[in-house]
Amino acid sequence: MTRQYSSTSVETTLASGISSSATSMTVATGTGTALLGGVTLAAGNVDQFTVALDPDTTNEEIVFITSVSSDTFTIVRGRAGTSAIAHTAGAGVQHVLTSDDLNAFKASINPVTNVAFSGSSSGTTTVQASAVAGTTTLTLPAVTDTVAAISATQTLTNKTIDGSLNTLTNINLDITLNAQTGTTYTLALTDKNKLVTLSNASAITVTVPANATVAFPTGAQVNIQQIGAGQVTVSGAAGVTINGTGTKTRAQWSAATLVKTDTNVWTLIGDLS
Repeated sequence: MTRQYSSTSVETTLASGISSSATSMTVATGTGTALLGGVTLAAGNVDQFTVALDPDTTNEEIVFITSVSSDTFTIVRGRAGTSAIAHTAGAGVQHVLTSDDLNAFKASINPVTNVAFSGSSSGTTTVQASAVAGTTTLTLPAVTDTVAAISATQTLTNKTIDGSLNTLTNINLDITLNAQTGTTYTLALTDKNKLVTLSNASAITVTVPANATVAFPTGAQVNIQQIGAGQVTVSGAAGVTINGTGTKTRAQWSAATLVKTDTNVWTLIGDLS
């Protein structure tokens, strides 16, 4: 059961006596809501609200209230080391903190195998620690973010993977094609790591934009291929230097790769003339 507490509970009295075996009790007319002090008990006897009958007397008994109907409560008797005994009409009924509550709190702050969190709108997420030798520490970053999971479909950004410390398997090295059929084309940032195919009967000019226009990262590469009759010429925009043994594809099906080596400097490598 889930323990419920209130700081505004108001003490009341039994409207009628109860035997030691009774499983319900009725408090003074109109005082049931005040006794609960704003607590709502979920249906199905899944919550408990702790009260003492005849508090601070030799007849004190701790009971758990598990459901309520106006001023009548369903109760579990003889809790927190007390015994179920008869109580007379007018006996005090008071919300109390017991040794059971304190022991539950103590247990929850000691090392536990898992911790459950209620979802923002539904469901529960349980955090489970794996078996470890000794003590380990998980440090959470001081940012608002989403935790990356092993098998979840997620996109990682702003991450650097150290190849010397990690083994990458099943990496898809397929590249995406960008088919161009005009006589001019200016590279876009989305062309990074792609193959730009160029097909036209006339000559084609591919322009590499200045860094101020399109900020390719240093080390970025773009592949190009002449697949039509028109020869492809690679040209840099104002301020852009293209280094290589040539700036034109040699013939149909010739391919080349542009690699950015500095802010506005690219190297052209391939089947050139």
